[in-house]
Amino acid sequence: MPETTVLVTGASGFLGKNLGAFLRLKANVQVIGYDIGSPPEVLEEGLGEADVIFHLAGVNRPQKVEEFAEVNTDFTAMLCEKLQTLDRRPAIIFSSSIQADQDNPYGVSKRKAEERLLVFAQQTGARVVIFRLKNVFGKWCRPNYNSVVATFCHNIAHDLPISISDPAKALELVYVDDVCQAMLQAAGIEQQASNGPGGSTAGGYAEVVPVFTTTLGRLAESIRSFRAFRQSLQVPAFDDLFLKNLYATYLSYLEPADFAYGLKVKTDNRGGLAEFLKSQSLGQVFVSHTKPGVTRGNHYHHTKTEKFFVVQGRAVIRFRHILGGEVIEHYVSGREYKVVDIPPGYTHSIENVSDEELVTFFWADEVFDPERPDTFFEEVVKEAGS
Repeated sequence: MPETTVLVTGASGFLGKNLGAFLRLKANVQVIGYDIGSPPEVLEEGLGEADVIFHLAGVNRPQKVEEFAEVNTDFTAMLCEKLQTLDRRPAIIFSSSIQADQDNPYGVSKRKAEERLLVFAQQTGARVVIFRLKNVFGKWCRPNYNSVVATFCHNIAHDLPISISDPAKALELVYVDDVCQAMLQAAGIEQQASNGPGGSTAGGYAEVVPVFTTTLGRLAESIRSFRAFRQSLQVPAFDDLFLKNLYATYLSYLEPADFAYGLKVKTDNRGGLAEFLKSQSLGQVFVSHTKPGVTRGNHYHHTKTEKFFVVQGRAVIRFRHILGGEVIEHYVSGREYKVVDIPPGYTHSIENVSDEELVTFFWADEVFDPERPDTFFEEVVKEAGS
């Protein structure tokens, strides 16, 4: 497959770093990254060789208002002029902003950059795709700068205060991975999936989907709940794509020393047991260490279902229908990957039949509720005469 040469301006920025992470996975793509501080020869090389230019460089919080025009508009115009001088017409994918339809200095500078690119496309026949991006969130975004998501995630992860001007203020957000994939599709580097992020293989304007809508108040509440998960053991509703992406973003702001955390272990003469994860939609997971010769369980459920998975040691899992019948035995071992389902209406137990600690993962389809435990004691193996 022929190699594609790509120039990324703004390669060290939030979007540039994420796009670069996607591009580095493409075996047939050579990337030239340019940013503030790069030698001029890097830009010259990119303009002279690139098949595709991802023009991501720009400023939105400059020290001087004049920098809006200098960086966003004039730099774009310079790129176009140099390409025309070199008689080159690479595809250009441009990261603009929804503020381009506003008359503030930032919006005007982005709109004029768009206009210059469209003139370049008209004059040369080059394909130009413009993304007017909404608020982009995801890993590696600079906190306390211009992203409320980055600021909330960083501050809450570091137990710092956050400021909410108006909890009801609506936000429209797009996820950085979706932006990157849409841009790669627009460049023809990646095929567009039927249900994937929006892009455009033709010129003009393109959009990123999905767009997530929330409020400042809900955003802060969600991120605060993530910090509390280590105590509650709850995880987000991962069928909500926004929460899934937001949770991943939050974790990216943890300090490396904070990656690990301990679990509360309940111990008795049988061994130890710790709850691991809880989900209102998916139930809960817990793990136990059981001493040799010890039996756990001897109870049944009317509706609750469970799965047992032994990862160390050997065990026998016994069942008996509560309305009568023979005892059923399933032998399991940490040497095999075998899951045993626990149907309702069967009293069941698990016995460690090895000479080492038995380590077992348990999954239950609901979070344990002491008010409605749906757990009833009954020996699996009844004593004679009982």
